[in-house]
Amino acid sequence: MSAATVHLLRHGEVLNPDKVLYGRLPEFHLSELGRAMAERAAEYFAAQRDAGANIVHLAASPLTRAQETAAPTAKALSLEIETDERIIEAENHFEGLSGVKGHLRRPRHWRYLTNPLRPSWGEPYRAQVERMMDAVGDHRDRAVSLGGPGAQAVLVSHQLPIWVTRLAAENKHLWHDPRRRQCTLASVTSLDFEGERLVAVRYTEPCADLLANAANIPGA
Repeated sequence: MSAATVHLLRHGEVLNPDKVLYGRLPEFHLSELGRAMAERAAEYFAAQRDAGANIVHLAASPLTRAQETAAPTAKALSLEIETDERIIEAENHFEGLSGVKGHLRRPRHWRYLTNPLRPSWGEPYRAQVERMMDAVGDHRDRAVSLGGPGAQAVLVSHQLPIWVTRLAAENKHLWHDPRRRQCTLASVTSLDFEGERLVAVRYTEPCADLLANAANIPGA
């Protein structure tokens, strides 16, 4: 069986002065700090390559912030960015709203709050895992076809889809407290495979020192 790794890279900080839960809205660009995070991620993957990692394939969500995060890694590794709709942000009823906590007190939203385990306000967690793992499998196989055993792929995605994918990979329940997600801006969640069998999950934060000044809205 061929060994392979798929790295799930979360995008960097977004320029969002109005604190909008931007979800799948277009044209939310990286902030200056977010661009620095994207460059740091590229440096991280370049260092991994220099240490022997065979990173041969790169894909990103179609959303602006993911494409902008992927760009420095594409340049550093001389890779093209493949766009994959399956690794896009989760759907969310509250998309486009600012100050979501205040909106929760309005009766017209209450019907979306009936089942936090699903969740009722957006795309089901299980549906996110299914589309993400479908993409992971395809990009894993693509990397192996390009680079042979030990090949690696990088997929630039979003906090919630990455987090629930990790929970599923670790055989944990998918419902969770958004404040407790271990998936910071420009973090890397790595899935190691032997053939189609997932054998390990690893996590690292290349931008740990940049996070103190970052805006980080749960669900965004």
